[in-house]
Amino acid sequence: MKVLAIDTSTVVAAVALMDGEKLLGEYSLNNKKTHSQKLMVMVKEILTDLEIKPADIDVFAASIGPGSFTGLRIGVTTAKAMAYATSKPVIGVPTLDALAYNVVTSSLIICPILDARNNQVFTALYETKDNKIERITEYIGVPVSELVQIIKEKNRKVIFTGDAIDLHKDFFISELDGNCEFAPLSVRLQRASSVAEIALKMAKDGKTESSFELVPFYLRKSQAERELEKKLCGKGEK
Repeated sequence: MKVLAIDTSTVVAAVALMDGEKLLGEYSLNNKKTHSQKLMVMVKEILTDLEIKPADIDVFAASIGPGSFTGLRIGVTTAKAMAYATSKPVIGVPTLDALAYNVVTSSLIICPILDARNNQVFTALYETKDNKIERITEYIGVPVSELVQIIKEKNRKVIFTGDAIDLHKDFFISELDGNCEFAPLSVRLQRASSVAEIALKMAKDGKTESSFELVPFYLRKSQAERELEKKLCGKGEK
């Protein structure tokens, strides 16, 4: 089963192609958020280099969020369009799940963190059971101070991964008394191969969707929507 996976949930743009248990190729760029210009070029290049046609793909997969509103729309729309054009199914993979999947550990709690601005992060906690990574909290958007309290309640050492590490690393070390680790740089950011591997397992379990069903997953409204609500509420109070 061939799976083409896309991740554009943050500044990283990533594409991967798997054939069963074999990773055939993976492209990744972490330089400016130009997904609308780069993504289809990356998709075309990986298919050309691997001598695979879009029609040969069995399942298209996309990281669905949380993350950048614009980035998620571009990635999800691209996967939907290719799936529709080839009459193939799609699979949406939560971004935090794929990030947690990057980390191999048997004892630590895994905590992927994505920058949500204003000292907040999108996150969830995971642990490994029977060689499988399982999510043990809801997907949440919280201030980093609140995340620290959630972690302390677990009374276990944690390993962080994700693009928010650079912003909050010193804070976590201080607040958690050093009872934390940080994923290596090589697996700290999004990898489309993780999206593809999760999607492959979901496809085998029959968890696919049509191109019309796939939608991004947002934990909160966009900045534009929040600003509009403020203006409308302000008008209502007059």
